[in-house]
Amino acid sequence: MPPDTSTALFPLGRKFAQIAYSSGADWLTAGRPRDLQPTPYAVVLEDNGARLLRFVGEPGPAGRRPVLLVPSMINRWYVLDLRPRASLVAALLSAGLDVFCLDWGAFGDEDRYLTWDDVIARLVRMARATLRISGNEHLGVLGYCMGATLSSIYAALHPERVAALVNLAGPIDFAQAGALAVQTDARWFDAHAVAAAGNVAPQHMQSGFSALRPTLQWAKWVGLADRFDDDLAVDAFAALETWANDNVAFPAAAYTTYIGELYQRNALVQGRHVVSGRRVDLGAIRCPTLVVTANRDTICPPRAAEALLDCCGAKKKLVVQVAGGHVGAVVGGRAARDLYPRIAAWFTEQAAPD
Repeated sequence: MPPDTSTALFPLGRKFAQIAYSSGADWLTAGRPRDLQPTPYAVVLEDNGARLLRFVGEPGPAGRRPVLLVPSMINRWYVLDLRPRASLVAALLSAGLDVFCLDWGAFGDEDRYLTWDDVIARLVRMARATLRISGNEHLGVLGYCMGATLSSIYAALHPERVAALVNLAGPIDFAQAGALAVQTDARWFDAHAVAAAGNVAPQHMQSGFSALRPTLQWAKWVGLADRFDDDLAVDAFAALETWANDNVAFPAAAYTTYIGELYQRNALVQGRHVVSGRRVDLGAIRCPTLVVTANRDTICPPRAAEALLDCCGAKKKLVVQVAGGHVGAVVGGRAARDLYPRIAAWFTEQAAPD
């Protein structure tokens, strides 16, 4: 009987194949110790399924500047506090900031009529609560992905409340949105038809993202094979896969506005987007504004995010480009070393306490 050459050439081949083909990510999420969402927090406000989280760190100076983190509403918030050594929350706490986060929660069937205006109104209430609870009149705001689009709208509508703004890989100019803009082109994409049956399921949205890089899932597993004997690397992979597969539905009414107004008509960057009867003027943003882009980001190409600096009225504005893709640049090994300290410094330097 000939020797098992696959095992001889690749000692971990059998184990890897068994995991990749039989159990997939389930093996990773089912028994390997990980510490997701490592930073303790208190729920300080609940709003129809959404929660405002306040993170518990070392006691800081009185009157610390609050920073509100706004994740995408179709992804779980904990990508910003994924695991030890990959937590933006922990970095901001260490810098002496008072850190809050909007947890959008999971939208159910009863939320199909939740409008885009309703979503922004919820963000406004969470920001107001952040100011009240922290005892400040101004706050820093960081939005990630769609959360950065929402945060920019909030900052334009309420510039008097925002001391500093960070757009972390969030699209503003949707004409520069790359393949996603092509996918949602009104000539062949009808958002109303997609949402006619109710909320847009995570599987539907994930299929669109997968189409951007059809071989990405295979590439991730093949890359893991080279580091399969590294427990830290496997834990990091498992944590990210857990988050990446923990998505929520997009409320139908809000979805049709998001696609129609922003992707298809590009109304935000053109100053034609209206929220609750008010035109959103990005030029009204006067606070120091930082835009972070990733050089291999296919979900939010750099120019889509950088457009905020072209439109806003801030005197102090900066763009920082980091290596990586839309998610890897935010939670990868370089983020804790390079990106998190720069974001923390931006808030501490620009947002002095009242």
